This record gives sequence, C-alpha cells and structure tokens, in this order.
Amino acid sequence: MPWSPGLIPAQTHTGLFFIMAVVSIDAIGILMAGWGSNNKYSLLGAIRAISQMISYEIPIGLSLIAAVMISQTLDLSLIATNQGIEAQTDIFFLGIWQVNEIGGFLAWNIFQAPHLLIAYVIFFIASLAECNRAPFDIPEAESELIGGFHTEYGGIRFAFIFLAEYAMMFLVAMLGTVIFLGGWNTPLPNIGGLPLAHWTSGIIWGIFWTLSKSLFIVAVQIWIRWTLPRFRADQLMALCWKVLIPLAFVTMAISGLWRILVMI
Repeated sequence: MPWSPGLIPAQTHTGLFFIMAVVSIDAIGILMAGWGSNNKYSLLGAIRAISQMISYEIPIGLSLIAAVMISQTLDLSLIATNQGIEAQTDIFFLGIWQVNEIGGFLAWNIFQAPHLLIAYVIFFIASLAECNRAPFDIPEAESELIGGFHTEYGGIRFAFIFLAEYAMMFLVAMLGTVIFLGGWNTPLPNIGGLPLAHWTSGIIWGIFWTLSKSLFIVAVQIWIRWTLPRFRADQLMALCWKVLIPLAFVTMAISGLWRILVMI
C-alpha cells in the first residue's frame, strides 16, 4: 500500500488486483477455524461467515472497477496521484472546471467523477460486511451461535482472530483512501495564491494524510458498531444481491459513459 510519494513499499502495475487476491484468501482461514473446532455451532458460524464474505466481495470488486475505469490503471500509487493512463494531463472537476491550480479535495476521485461517491458508499458498506463488522456481524452472532466460528478459541488464538479483523478494517479503510479519497494528497486547496497543497506534500505530510484519513474511516466503522443493530441473514443477503450489486453495475456503466463523454 502506498503511504506517500517517497514511501511506496512495492509499486506494481497490478497492485489493486494483488490486494483483492490476498483479501479473498481469508475465507479459507475462517472455514478451517470453524471446521477444525469439531463443533457444529462453529461450523455453522464459519459457513455463514464465508457465504457473507464471498457475496460482499462482488460489490467491492465492482465498485473498485468503476474507479479503475476512470483512472485506467491498477497501480495504487498512480490512482492516488490521479496519474493513470493520461499522466500529466489536466485534472477537471465535474469535467468542467480545471482544478490543477486549486488542488485539494477537488482533485480526489469522488469529486472528479461524482458517481464515484456512490461507488465509495457501496465499497464502504460492503467492506463492513467483509470485515464482519456491525451491522453485518452475523458470523459472530453471540446471541445466536454462541460465538460463531471462534467458539472454541481462547487466549492467543482468539487474539489472533480479532487482531486480524481489526487489521482488515484498517486495510479496507486505507484502500478506500487510496482509491477514492486522494491517498496521501492533502484536502487543503491553494487559496488566494497560497500553495497550501505544496507545503503539505512531503513524505511526512503524505504519511500524515494517509494515516489520518484511514483512521477516521476506522473510527466511523467503530462508531457504526455502537449505533446500528444486527441484520437478519435474509436482510443481509437481500441488501447485497438486490441493492448493492445492481448499484455497483450502474456506477460501472456511468464510468464507461464518463470516459467517453467527459474525459475524451
């Protein structure tokens, strides 16, 4: 994951594809955890968790494709700097006003192509389900399945399972930051000729903005857990297949039209 212009641990042309491949592997670990417990409640919790995670990977992938169609690259560092296939070209807000001299939050993907704001909302909701966070914490379901796939685990094993959950929260928060919220770029515009964006564009400031945005999203995820009740299993699946996936397809179609009509 890219942290700042001078701190990109592994710059690769397939960075986003690699991240999604790694994220998809966690379903295997949960299945092994539930099945290896030799407990029917744990196995049932693991099956519910996997069905949820596989379902919600679809709207996550489609929403990311909508952003990739705009950026025309899978390289996370190029997406963060808005330098896809048309590197060094002018950046426009809503395809009308040039924002190279203004900078700031207007250069983020969700403002360059406003339909990506809907794509980001889809990504955020689906990422909550992918992380088994409330209101999608059905796999844990303390009141229904005793504890889900981790029923038989305690001590360090229990700690590893939930540390992985919080690490996943930070990963999807940072991925959303890089793809949709400008990555390490500052939200501060250049107002009245004061180059605020240039003052805050170094390595340290880049790490600061990336970390600040990501931790803010993690705080929202925790806040939602304190606020919303848990969905029923049928409500969870209906939201995915009947609402999020069709909306994600719509954002993909709009991205295609945006490339043809606005960004030509």
